[in-house]
Amino acid sequence: MPNITLTFGNPLPVNIQTGDIAWYVDTSEETEVQMGPITSISGTTIVVNAAAGVSPPTTQDFVFYIKDPIGHLGQLKGYYAEIQFRNNTTKYAELFSVGTEIFESSK
Repeated sequence: MPNITLTFGNPLPVNIQTGDIAWYVDTSEETEVQMGPITSISGTTIVVNAAAGVSPPTTQDFVFYIKDPIGHLGQLKGYYAEIQFRNNTTKYAELFSVGTEIFESSK
């Protein structure tokens, strides 16, 4: 698969990561084109491992990205969590179990 290198005039979003999927809107045909996964990020430049036959976007096209859904489904993400349990009844109550599924989402 060929690599497409894109350099932008503005800073990239802070949450863009390698593995995110790069897309663009072809303004001449008004269609969305999936380029492929982002393989490297440096300053205002990204490198995309484009699928076969995908043309690079023009300067008039709108480039965007989506998170890879495999790594971003279902679990809590982040470094900090705080929970509070309240029992507003005067009757006896017992908390049997509390559990969660967490993982570190980024470094």
